[in-house]
Amino acid sequence: MRLRPRRLPVRTRLTVWYTSVLLVILIVVSALSYSLLRRSLIQDLDASLTAVALVIRDANYPAAGATPGPGTEEALRELLGSEFDDKFFQLVVPEGRPGLRSGRLRDKALPVTAGALQNAGRGIRTFETVRLNPSEPVRLLTMPVVRDGTLVQLVQVGIPLHRTQQTLRRYLQTLLVLVPLGVALAAGGGALIARTALAPVNDMSWTARRITAEDLSSRIALRGTRDELDHLGGTLNAMLARLEDAFAQTRRFAAHAAHELRTPLTALKGGIEVALRAGRSPEEYRRVLRSSLEDVEHLIKLAEDLLLLSRSSTAPEGPWARVDLEPLLLGVLDLAARLAEGRGVAVRLGETAPVVVLGDALTLHRAILNVVENAIKYTPPGGKVELSLVRDAPHAVVRVQDTGPGISPSDAERIFEPFVRLEAARARESVGAGLGLAIARSVVHAHNGTLSLESVSGAGSRFTFRLPLD
Repeated sequence: MRLRPRRLPVRTRLTVWYTSVLLVILIVVSALSYSLLRRSLIQDLDASLTAVALVIRDANYPAAGATPGPGTEEALRELLGSEFDDKFFQLVVPEGRPGLRSGRLRDKALPVTAGALQNAGRGIRTFETVRLNPSEPVRLLTMPVVRDGTLVQLVQVGIPLHRTQQTLRRYLQTLLVLVPLGVALAAGGGALIARTALAPVNDMSWTARRITAEDLSSRIALRGTRDELDHLGGTLNAMLARLEDAFAQTRRFAAHAAHELRTPLTALKGGIEVALRAGRSPEEYRRVLRSSLEDVEHLIKLAEDLLLLSRSSTAPEGPWARVDLEPLLLGVLDLAARLAEGRGVAVRLGETAPVVVLGDALTLHRAILNVVENAIKYTPPGGKVELSLVRDAPHAVVRVQDTGPGISPSDAERIFEPFVRLEAARARESVGAGLGLAIARSVVHAHNGTLSLESVSGAGSRFTFRLPLD
């Protein structure tokens, strides 16, 4: 079995990502700043070279000769001041031969490149970096001197780059120290921030671990900051409340189911025990068996209702089919009329329309029939139950209206809970376990619909099915 590598904690991953992103940012910013500093220094050098070249050009020194005349450099130094200290110059004839040059150059000559000569022929200055020797880079300006439209000579002014390179080298060394130091400090700060930010999540985790199915009353304490973590805590509390309610409903359901099952089983056991205490006549045994059979049928009916209730809480596993509600409602009407024959209740069909939905025809038939049976059961003799079917896009609407005693608003939702039978209903009808309306609502919910009740005590009730149209 291949073991999956263990993933780093969220806090560590956040710190690593934060530090990595910051490192990339600092490297990019450092590279840009180094490039901008180098460009700025070169521009300052070029401006200084241009100033010196203009002075030399205006001094009108002849290009002939190898060294400047007496006092030439001293005059330039007095004129330019410190601007001339680290510079040297050279005059070049138009053909490219070096002529007059600074004493600092001694026997060396500044190179005249082909590109500089071509630019000079077009009257363009040329800035370039050359080497007098492998260890001495020089920034060099070649300026053409044009008089009366004729190229007279070239003025070349150069300056060693060792100071500029030293400045850039020191700046680079500073970056190499500060960037890792900044990243290390940021990593420590990021770890602290991540730990502080995720501390409420750890508290939520410990609280959630203490919550069990036996005690779902604990809740996660909110900080009142109304941020994402508070929103998460509120969401988890809402989920815990729903779980607590679901577990409570499950316990109530199990208790009610046990009670409903125990009553017929107790009666069945009692009847059999009485029949076995002494010899009985065949007629008495038949009476006991008939009574036992009724109890068994009641148990079977209760078991089927429980199974249907559990299955109807979710959508069917197979694909749904198109269900025409009009013939389905007519089938319910036929069964309801037969159920109402001995009760003196009239079952009528109101407005109908051809309406098609997607779903399971059998469970929808059972849901509507349960509601109709409930209406017939609690409608007094002489009353009526009316069924109707209309199209109210995007829903199909089935209504079951009765003239029964009605239901108080406080009981309007309770009647859809399993095993709930109101006191008036218990006094009027003892048969049934209180599962019919619960099954009907579960079936409708599984079909993405709703089942609602409108009722006034003493004035009848109206149940309304709303199912999405196909």
